[in-house]
Amino acid sequence: MNTIYAIDLSLRPTTFDLWHVCLAGTVVLLSLLLIVLLLCMVISLSRSRKKPVEPSILQTAPPPEPVVKIVEKIVEVEKIVSAPAPEPVVLKEATPDAALQLLGLLQKEARFIDFIKEDVSAYNDADIGIAARVVHEGCNKAIDEHFSLAPVRCEQEGSKITLPQGFDAATVRLTGNIVGTAPFTGTLVHKGWQVTNIRLPKLTQKHNANIVAPAEVEL
Repeated sequence: MNTIYAIDLSLRPTTFDLWHVCLAGTVVLLSLLLIVLLLCMVISLSRSRKKPVEPSILQTAPPPEPVVKIVEKIVEVEKIVSAPAPEPVVLKEATPDAALQLLGLLQKEARFIDFIKEDVSAYNDADIGIAARVVHEGCNKAIDEHFSLAPVRCEQEGSKITLPQGFDAATVRLTGNIVGTAPFTGTLVHKGWQVTNIRLPKLTQKHNANIVAPAEVEL
């Protein structure tokens, strides 16, 4: 037969032996350790709240500098670095051969030098006009044959134009009341001319360019 044992939980020990004493001491010791551990945690938390946080902990990296200060530093560095010395201006010497050659072409096609050196005071306006027409036609022929010309400005003469800051002073000449700095607004008086191509004939090595018109002898 199976024996059933009933345990009465309401019973209390009436005597304490060595085993019960060790068990009670262990419980008391663990309780004290738990209380001490809790106290240590509370004290450490209270100290951490009162202690000021060092800036080095919060700011691992320095704050970025404003853009204005960065630009100022760049400008200072540019000022410190010495700028390279400007290249010396080299003046190239123009050879007179091309000018003499052009003068010879104008003389050949239009008798230009004869007309300029002629004393026209003895002639009336009608005779001078006829001669000027011949010179004009010959000069125009020589220019069109050996040069390609184009206007500097494409606007109509008499129209208003505005020259921006930094305009090329070699291509535009200012006249009149020049006050202040660019931009300038004014009237286009002359559109200007520029040479886009030159077709001068080649000269032989022994050619004397100083002779723009040889003397003529009729036999």
